[in-house]
Amino acid sequence: MDWTNAQLPDPQPSTPAPTEPDRRLHDRYTVQVQAELREEGADFPLRLETTDLSRGGCYVQLLMPLSLGACVRVTLWLDGCPIVVRGRVVTRHPQFGNGIMFAEFEGQGEQLLKRYLDGITA
Repeated sequence: MDWTNAQLPDPQPSTPAPTEPDRRLHDRYTVQVQAELREEGADFPLRLETTDLSRGGCYVQLLMPLSLGACVRVTLWLDGCPIVVRGRVVTRHPQFGNGIMFAEFEGQGEQLLKRYLDGITA
């Protein structure tokens, strides 16, 4: 699998489910970005793609989702550039996936993510 090229994003923000109030601070975009997810204390990372991405977090599909509150380290590959961020699992949907809230970016990660997402809407 080629980790250096993310698929082109859908330029439309995805919409929240009509039955749940939207608590997000940032627009969410339907975009598949290569990611590596490592739960704190785990020996091996999970390699997957995001289904949604925003400045505040992402959603990933997992058949066996992580527990709510789990601390994770996420590496996103945006245009071939790795962005590392620490986060926390904030939603869990059995046999479907997890919502990850970003907490702390390493280096220039937050600025790079902002630039990437700004490019989607430009």
